[in-house]
Amino acid sequence: MSDLYQMGNRDLQDHFNSRKLADRLEEMIVHKEITERDREFIESRDMMFISTIDEVGSPTVSYKGGDVGFIRVIDSQTLAFPGYDGNGMFLTAGNIAANSKVGILFIDFENPLRLRLHGSAAVDLDDPMLSDYTDALYMVRVTVENLFVNCPRYIHPHKKITKSDYVPKAGRPAPVPEWKNIEELKDVLPENL
Repeated sequence: MSDLYQMGNRDLQDHFNSRKLADRLEEMIVHKEITERDREFIESRDMMFISTIDEVGSPTVSYKGGDVGFIRVIDSQTLAFPGYDGNGMFLTAGNIAANSKVGILFIDFENPLRLRLHGSAAVDLDDPMLSDYTDALYMVRVTVENLFVNCPRYIHPHKKITKSDYVPKAGRPAPVPEWKNIEELKDVLPENL
């Protein structure tokens, strides 16, 4: 029985006669541990997309960015990344607290390549790695269930022009984002965010 495919996947695979292909791809590319090649790719990323699900099954997807290396591979089963100041909604972290299942998509837009990772995550407000990251509020650790390189043919190549000025840097306060100056939000904006 496949860990990757569920009934909805199987129904469409059968409709389009791709079940054998899907099974072969699962055999060939899906693995349960982070390889050295995966680690190099993951740690070279300065952004990722993470999907989470809340306690009633509603999904969300978030962009997470930082300096290259903000995502760290701890061992062959675990990766970690910091949670930075956002908009105070805590959709990703709150969903992880309610439902640990996550999907992460790492993309190289300049040399089209993507890696999918499925796992279970936990948010830690006191993680010892917090001190390694300027302005991190918490750490997220993800335990890998499976991961695989995915076909990049529909990735539109893009070139990075510059890094975001808002990425935390040691010894430099981050600039204040424009939305924090919206008059209707000033009276409810926490001092620490």
